[in-house]
Amino acid sequence: MAERRVALVTGASSGIGAATVRALAAAGLDTVAAARRLERCEELAAEVGGRAVRLDVADRDSVAQLAGELDRVDVIVHSAGGALGLEPVAEADEEKWRQMWESNVAGVMRVTKALLPRLLEGTDPHILIVGSVAGVEVYEGGGGYTAAKHAVHALAQTLRLELLADGVRVTEIAPGMVETEFSLVRFDGDEQRAKDVYRGLQPLTAEDVAEVIAFCATRPGHVDVDYVGVKPTAQATAKIAHREG
Repeated sequence: MAERRVALVTGASSGIGAATVRALAAAGLDTVAAARRLERCEELAAEVGGRAVRLDVADRDSVAQLAGELDRVDVIVHSAGGALGLEPVAEADEEKWRQMWESNVAGVMRVTKALLPRLLEGTDPHILIVGSVAGVEVYEGGGGYTAAKHAVHALAQTLRLELLADGVRVTEIAPGMVETEFSLVRFDGDEQRAKDVYRGLQPLTAEDVAEVIAFCATRPGHVDVDYVGVKPTAQATAKIAHREG
């Protein structure tokens, strides 16, 4: 009997990352839940029968330690990231911009670079990156986040070219509105402001996106789903959505 493929999921302590761990475990993969909040990852690992590791994708030493702890990786799901603030460029908070770049963009580079030797030895090796509709669109107040996600989009396409001869699949999943901790973090814990983002419509859930990720990750080895855009039915673009009431 063939060994189960091993999937590492970053940002696995909540939201899309946690839901992805559950979805991949249900699909038969051996999962490694990685995030800064180790205790949450440990609870998740106990639930699905996987493994938990602490990981800060913005910290080189943390990424290096992760690489030293894993002897096999077949699938990498880059879910760590997020948005901070909604200020116009003229009022940009440079520290927030730096943090968004580190978590969304440089983190993907660091983890991919560190784990690529193991990935190349894997079965049907696959890199899946959680991008955003903000990776192909822009909106007022989103300069820092859209710039980071546009970079993620370019990074995914670049990896597709660079790893083509190695047989590594690369997939970008680009969600629209997903009701997770995303907006709460973006607005510094302002619950009402976070709820207003989804007012009058039914947003995606983390599980909706995780099911898409699991589908892509479990295609036959000769099938690569390059890009998936997934939004609520009520959302047409990053800015245009139909709201009831």
